[in-house]
Amino acid sequence: MLDIKYQSGIIDPLNKALGKLQAPLAPAEAATGWRLLDEELSLPAAVLYESRLAHNLAWMRRFMDEYGVKLAPHGKTTMAPKLFARQLEAGAWGITLATAQQSAAAHAHGVKRVLMANQLVGRRNMEIVADLLRDPDFEFFCLVDSAELVDQLGGFFRGRGQRLQVLLELGVEGGRTGVRDAAQQQQVLDALGRWPDALTLAGVEIYEGVLQQEADIRDFLRRTVAVTRELARQGRFGAGAEPRPVVLSGAGSAWYDVVAEEFAGADIGAPIDIVLRPGCYLTHDVGIYRQAQQRILASNPVARKMREGLVPALQLWAYVQSIPEPDRAIIGMGKRDAAFDAGMPVPSQHFRPGSVNAQGTAAAPSTSIPSHWEITGMMDQHAYLRIAPGDDVRVGDMIAFDISHPCLTFDKWRHIPVLDDELRVVDIVQTFF
Repeated sequence: MLDIKYQSGIIDPLNKALGKLQAPLAPAEAATGWRLLDEELSLPAAVLYESRLAHNLAWMRRFMDEYGVKLAPHGKTTMAPKLFARQLEAGAWGITLATAQQSAAAHAHGVKRVLMANQLVGRRNMEIVADLLRDPDFEFFCLVDSAELVDQLGGFFRGRGQRLQVLLELGVEGGRTGVRDAAQQQQVLDALGRWPDALTLAGVEIYEGVLQQEADIRDFLRRTVAVTRELARQGRFGAGAEPRPVVLSGAGSAWYDVVAEEFAGADIGAPIDIVLRPGCYLTHDVGIYRQAQQRILASNPVARKMREGLVPALQLWAYVQSIPEPDRAIIGMGKRDAAFDAGMPVPSQHFRPGSVNAQGTAAAPSTSIPSHWEITGMMDQHAYLRIAPGDDVRVGDMIAFDISHPCLTFDKWRHIPVLDDELRVVDIVQTFF
């Protein structure tokens, strides 16, 4: 993504030159009615399904409401302003992002509250955020876990005459970022005390996904609540700023239920916003996050009483390009098109263009995929599909693939059609990575 610079909140001429790519396509432009099964889309293509998106939005909103917590979905999953807007319209407190440039892209498309679940390091990144903060309606949070970073941020934002809201990040031994012990925590707090006119401690943040065992995660979450309560008792939050609720934030896409259980109802003796950050719920998948959802549906009382859980809303459609051997088909998609870091794409629908059903009308895709069909390897633009001699598969057939890990599929596409239940295009989602 280009380094987006701002002048009075307007994207600079270099980025303006990109034209329509700087603004999501309007519905009227996207509602073309093109039908995927009539080969009116070029394949390979990533597609989203409107009814499944709507289902997942409603499901997660109800889940969060049941616990009385707020949602700031991690926007790095999609980097799609249209999807951000739908999440905000469905009640999201804000959007979580990972970098200054992602934050700038979100702000350029109307997002007014960003939790950057990362450290803000480096002069140019600080400049980007400082320019965003010139918008009086924009609210921004980032993380700190060292005195060194606190002093760097304090010096920069004091020089700008601006105030930055930061969250103390707690971590675990062998994990990612975050203070590991009370001594490191105290160093950060002491450093914050040196910059009362530039930095405001607005809350506490953790990422539990670096841990694998539920018992360890619960221990970490309980420690986080205890630290937040003690900092509130000491009057550490909100110094020098207009009073607002303390932010207590955690939860990726795998353990949000456990975080909700442990954080909901936390009493720190002060007003609190509990903010959870799952990002992959909107499109879900058939791999790592389906496994997590199965655990949630089996063990979480709120999820158990709700209707069907999250459903996969993102697929890759591609052609059978060649059948060079009786047990191998070459599919016209590859690493440039779909994530492969957390499992290969899984064939889920099969369609032969021009086919008709017994009534003589256009056939629907078949979901009866032979169990032995499996992607065994991928190159840049090709995938190896294991088949068996005699399987009913031909060059030119269309196959839909479910994916594992939507984050690393979205970043491969700039335009993603949204399809209705008849597989007609009803919208186009653009990404801004």
